[in-house]
Amino acid sequence: MVRRSRSRSLEQARTIIEAGRRLIERKGDFTTQELVKEAGVALQTFYRYFESKDQLLVAVLEDLIGSQTRAREAQAAEISDPVARLRFYVTWPLRTLGQPDAVGAARSITADHWRLQQLFPDDMAHVDRPLVELIERSLAEAQALGALSPGDPEHDAWLIIELVRSVYHHYAFASLDRSIDEIADQLWSFCLRAVGGMPEGSVDD
Repeated sequence: MVRRSRSRSLEQARTIIEAGRRLIERKGDFTTQELVKEAGVALQTFYRYFESKDQLLVAVLEDLIGSQTRAREAQAAEISDPVARLRFYVTWPLRTLGQPDAVGAARSITADHWRLQQLFPDDMAHVDRPLVELIERSLAEAQALGALSPGDPEHDAWLIIELVRSVYHHYAFASLDRSIDEIADQLWSFCLRAVGGMPEGSVDD
């Protein structure tokens, strides 16, 4: 009976998280009333698992970032060159901004991420950990092959993620001053130089 009750609780919490994710992806920001309607649960059920909407958003971002990271890694599985793989990881978020239906979710996710970082810094570090580890693995592999020379793969991976997020946040709200491809390529060139790489077409003095 206890095991069944626990399973039921996990299922209800998961239902609420998935409803929050659907709302973010569909419309961006949402109210608690919209959430419980989407999840098909009572308001008191929501508060049984989450003390506030902000705590739910942390769980939603953890779910979203985790699944996106796994999908990104699966997409890059056939890229044998770790530098080319790193480029895919760095530029992918910005290229999604070229999709008209992605703007609302992009604005909500990035704005919430910065705000939640102030409220729950340790929790948000855990939320971002899969992304950092994804970049770190490619950096370490490229370093082992002599293709890149990061100072510290783990720390450099964190810095890259923070830079990508900042640029993504800016263009989620600001008008594009260039094409998304140009912005993504410039970001990649900057990150590549930071970890000891040489962009194509550059002359090594």
